[in-house]
Amino acid sequence: MRVLGVDPGLTRCGVGVVEGAAGRPLTMVGVGVVRTPADAELGHRLVAIEQGIEAWLDEHRPEFVAVERVFSQHNVRTVMGTAQASAVAMLCAARRGIPVALHTPSEVKAAVTGSGRADKAQVGAMVTRLLRLDAPPKPADAADALALAICHIWRAPAQNRLQQAVALHAAQAAKAAQASSKGRIA
Repeated sequence: MRVLGVDPGLTRCGVGVVEGAAGRPLTMVGVGVVRTPADAELGHRLVAIEQGIEAWLDEHRPEFVAVERVFSQHNVRTVMGTAQASAVAMLCAARRGIPVALHTPSEVKAAVTGSGRADKAQVGAMVTRLLRLDAPPKPADAADALALAICHIWRAPAQNRLQQAVALHAAQAAKAAQASSKGRIA
C-alpha cells in the first residue's frame, strides 16, 4: 500500500509518501514540504498548495491520502488556515478518485509512538526508526506527514474490517426488517 500523508498548513504543508503493509517493514518513498509565503494573498496560497499536492500525486501515485484531522485550537486563524489546506488536499485526492482518510493528531502519535501525548521529538524519532532513516526529517511538518502515512498503513486493515462488519450488520438488519414487514402484510 502506498500512502501520501499530508500535515496541512498554509505556510508549511508537510507531505510524505510511505509504502508498505501492516506487520512488514515500511519504506519512505519521498518527503517534503509545500511552502507558501505568509504575506501572499490567501487565494494564491491555496493555489500554491494545490499545485504542490498535485505534483506529489503525479510523481508518487499513492493509493490513499491520509490527512491530519483538524481539531479545535485556541488560535482561530491557525485552525482556519489548517482547515483550508486540509480541504485542498482532500479535494486533490477526491478529484482523482483516491480514497482519503482523516486521522487525529492523537491517533497518529499513538500509532507511531504508543502514546497519544507524544511530543514532536518523539514522533520524529520513531518515524526515523520505523523508516530506517539516518536522521529525523526536517521540518517537523515533514516528519508528521510521514507519521500520518504510517498511521494509515497500520490502521487501514482494521478500519476496513470494521467498515465491512458495520455494512454487513446494516444489510442483515435491513433484510430482517423487510422480512418482518412482509410478515405483517400477509
